[in-house]
Amino acid sequence: MFEMSRITIIGIFRDRVFQGIIGLAILFLFIPSAASFSMRQVTELAITLSLSLISAILLLLAVFLGATSIWKEIERRYSYSVLSLPLSRPSFLLGRFLGIALFMALTALVLGVAACLSIMFASIMYPPTRPIAWHIIVVSIGFDALKYILLVAIAMTLSTVSTSFFLPIFGSISAFLTGTISQQVYDFIRSSVAENTFSPFMKKCVMILYYILPNLAGFDLKVNAIYALPLNGNGVLLTVAYFVVYLAIVLSLSMLFFERREI
Repeated sequence: MFEMSRITIIGIFRDRVFQGIIGLAILFLFIPSAASFSMRQVTELAITLSLSLISAILLLLAVFLGATSIWKEIERRYSYSVLSLPLSRPSFLLGRFLGIALFMALTALVLGVAACLSIMFASIMYPPTRPIAWHIIVVSIGFDALKYILLVAIAMTLSTVSTSFFLPIFGSISAFLTGTISQQVYDFIRSSVAENTFSPFMKKCVMILYYILPNLAGFDLKVNAIYALPLNGNGVLLTVAYFVVYLAIVLSLSMLFFERREI
């Protein structure tokens, strides 16, 4: 499995994905200039743009690497020779996932360093009125990485049941969009405003979807990083536990589907 992870990472570098990320990282050089248009909150805007750029790049990587990894192996018939070796399908799948997850973590680290340098430069040019909470920025970037690693697992699960890359790509994008707003929908459906608006059946359907779909709102700590708000320790631990449990469930389903798939 670990050998498969190494091969996966080498394949990603061979496809020059990392070079493309370094190219996109050049955009961090323009963030201090763009943030200077905000006359009073230059540092806050620099943090916002930096974290948003990291999130956008990780989203693209999660969707396309997760959605095309298994499909590409099967389409190019690489998996036939690999699976003929003494390597089980679950080990093959976990190896692919672990390789992509490590690459996502490496990307988050590189982009995080670039973001911190950009924010530091902006704060030197325009000293902020409040101190920068660097540890919260680091935690926010780390939780962004966890969120998109979870999205990689969802995309790979969809790719194990699909014969094309359309379902994994659009399915993972849909999971990301619905997972981002699922907590708001849940809070609204339980509010007094929606009490007489929706039928009990509709509420039950929403509740079921809420527990099935990923809840990605807890991984978003951008507000805390931007305004140096203290983190909720219990909330952070609960989010990490949610990540571990949900990831284990999704990977178990993907291994089950891939084990039964005819290749």
